[in-house]
Amino acid sequence: MGRILIAEDDFGSRKMMQKLLAEYGEVDVVVDGQEAVNAFSLASDESKPYDLVILDIMMPRMDGHEALKMIRQNEKGRGVGPAVEVPIVMTTVLEDPKNVVEAYFRGGATAYIVKPVDRLKLRSALGKLGFRAT
Repeated sequence: MGRILIAEDDFGSRKMMQKLLAEYGEVDVVVDGQEAVNAFSLASDESKPYDLVILDIMMPRMDGHEALKMIRQNEKGRGVGPAVEVPIVMTTVLEDPKNVVEAYFRGGATAYIVKPVDRLKLRSALGKLGFRAT
């Protein structure tokens, strides 16, 4: 069982993702990118790092792209190299090539899922990353 962080501002999406991911491990939920960065940093400080991060792209205060960038900077500052970075899955309702390019090539995202996220899409994406439901 791993530790999973979900950052999602929409209540319904947040609850649905929490339910879908509960079979993969312990799930923590936050409502924006700033909270995600803070939770990620705190978990690392306590030597209880997350094994997976799910970031919505469009969130208030700090969007998913900025949170992704800050999480990767946090890892780099701790000496975590690209080969052992936490997998980060970006989610959005936008089927926008610009967002895909931004998340993958500039931000360091591991995977990208278009919402609404269903169980099969999620299982497929997580299976490709080596995660299995318990």
